[in-house]
Order: sequence, then C-alpha cells, then structure tokens
Amino acid sequence: MKTMILDNEKIGKVEIELNMEKCPETCKTIWNALPLDLDLSRWGDELYGTIPVKAKPENEQEECEVGDVAYWLQGSGFCILFGKTPASTGSKPQLVSPGNVFGSIKADPAMFKQFNSFKGTLLKGE
Repeated sequence: MKTMILDNEKIGKVEIELNMEKCPETCKTIWNALPLDLDLSRWGDELYGTIPVKAKPENEQEECEVGDVAYWLQGSGFCILFGKTPASTGSKPQLVSPGNVFGSIKADPAMFKQFNSFKGTLLKGE
C-alpha cells in the first residue's frame, strides 16, 4: 500500500495510507503533484486548504470517518477530518459538499485538534 507523508514542524512526519482501491485516479493525481506545500485552515474538526490539483469525482461522499483524508471537489481542497464539522448531522465528520476520500491518517487524528491553522508539506512515502 502506498503512503504519503504529512510533514509539519510541530508534529513531525505523519503517514497517510492511500486507498488505491476506492480512489485510484485521485491517489495518482495527487501523488504525481507531490511535493505540495499545505496551508490549511480549520473548520470545526477539519483542516482544509486549496491544492494545485484537479481530480474528477471518484466514489465521492460527504459523510466521512475520523482520520479520513479527502480531496474536496468543489474547491480543489485537501482535507483532514478529525472530528465533527459544522456540516455534521451525526457524530461523524462531514464535508460541506462531496469529496473523494482517498486516504486515512495512520496515527491518532486527535493530534490535529491543537491547530487553528496548519502549515506543512505533503511528500511521497513508500
């Protein structure tokens, strides 16, 4: 299984396991654009920001799981979901509009609760 690495000065390197079965084209598109500098803002328990990547809808969804990493279709966005968002109608994170959930954080996603904004680099892993 391929991984990406999220590198941040405060938390170090965090692995993202890619879901090549569910979103193979999204994974390839983002992988081919790496490395990417990230400048993410917080929306509830989600960090999100625009990336210079254009992916097409691929098994898109709004409701996610804690720890999911998604490509937000409406805004060319990179999203880390670590809890409820303002769009959530239940206990799960929810994107404001459909996105491709292409990976998951391989550590405790609660670590992202400390950030109101997040700067880091997305790198190729294995």
